[in-house]
Amino acid sequence: MRAVVQRVSQAKVTIAGEMAGAIERGFVVLLGVAEGDSPDDARYLAQKISGLRVFEDAQGKMNLGLADVAGKMLVISQFTLLGDCRKGRRPSFDGAARPELARALYEEFVAAVDEAGIETATGRFQEHMRVDLVNDGPVTLLLDSRREF
Repeated sequence: MRAVVQRVSQAKVTIAGEMAGAIERGFVVLLGVAEGDSPDDARYLAQKISGLRVFEDAQGKMNLGLADVAGKMLVISQFTLLGDCRKGRRPSFDGAARPELARALYEEFVAAVDEAGIETATGRFQEHMRVDLVNDGPVTLLLDSRREF
């Protein structure tokens, strides 16, 4: 499972002109599910991201987490994070999980974030979405449940 995490001052997702979810301060998480991922991957990433300390404390150091700043999380499914661009010019998505598995693990991730006490908003699985955000910092992190960058 792969995630791109962006620290934001605000973000929203719209589908066909209708707002599906919005947050103020917090994280936008673009989440891709790989073939072979499991509920353990979803829970691991949910715990890891929920606990990231990337908000500034009074001394200006990245030392505070979402809970410390009453932050929220906007979670967007994005299978294109699993695109393999090493050969040719068209990405291969062979490594992305089938929709049934991906949906279940996406929902597992969101549930685990909720259980961690972080308020969440989401897009809609397998929909064309417009994500508008203000990246704060900018702070953008890449996480993967099975490998390090």
